Amino acid sequence: MPYLQTEVTKVTTHVLQNMKRQGEKIAMLTAYDYSMARLLDRTKIDVVLVGDSAANVMDGYQTTLPITLDEMIFYGASVVRAIKRALVVVDMPFGTYQGNSKLALASAIRIMKETGADAVKLEGGEEVLESISRILTAGIPVMGHLGLTPQSINKFGTYAVRATDQQEASRLLHDAQVLQQAGCFAVVLEKIPAALAQQATQQLTIPTIGIGAGPHTDGQVLVLQDMLGITQQFQPRYLRLYGNFGEEISRAVCQYVSDVKQQQFPNEKEQY
Repeated sequence: MPYLQTEVTKVTTHVLQNMKRQGEKIAMLTAYDYSMARLLDRTKIDVVLVGDSAANVMDGYQTTLPITLDEMIFYGASVVRAIKRALVVVDMPFGTYQGNSKLALASAIRIMKETGADAVKLEGGEEVLESISRILTAGIPVMGHLGLTPQSINKFGTYAVRATDQQEASRLLHDAQVLQQAGCFAVVLEKIPAALAQQATQQLTIPTIGIGAGPHTDGQVLVLQDMLGITQQFQPRYLRLYGNFGEEISRAVCQYVSDVKQQQFPNEKEQY
């Protein structure tokens, strides 16, 4: 039963809860622009994440830290204009919610009003609970994010697997419960041991979405450009390539350049 929700015309947080209860896996991918989002909308993708990974994929930064709220709103609005069925979630960028719950609420309201998205996502557990609670009081759905949290890369100092020791694993399970009790509708688990992700998934009543967290989460997420082979320099163990469009794009552009140089384009049928 791969598609229990085929009759759903719009995925909501309630639909995701039903998918967990009924055992249907949740498929989630990133998007940052209208053209790619339109292609996703033609599929049965359940959730589209406008991730702050746009800092890497779209802006060329080494980390996600530099991307701004204005940029995230710009990307989010572009995606929302293309998506009809999927739940659209927009990442709250670094500096818009940590340590200031009033700023967090103002940032989340801007995202919702100016993009038309369905929810926001932010990183962290108990340390950002005040911000999450304040956002939720405004009726804005929140997706959590635990494990490897890229906005904290300077604290970690590495992109290695998180929660491999008992202390950090216990903290992750605790934070997952905190996020659920606060009212988060789902939580992303990034780059943690598969057994730990399975334990968290079994303990929680809200859906878990894994990336580098094994097969036992309630869903999976990948960066679209990564799984299509466009960002070729990034190939972690958990990434499965579903296409090699980076090579195909380069081949097509090289052919175009050749045709122009050799006066093969445009031909008689391609002019007025």
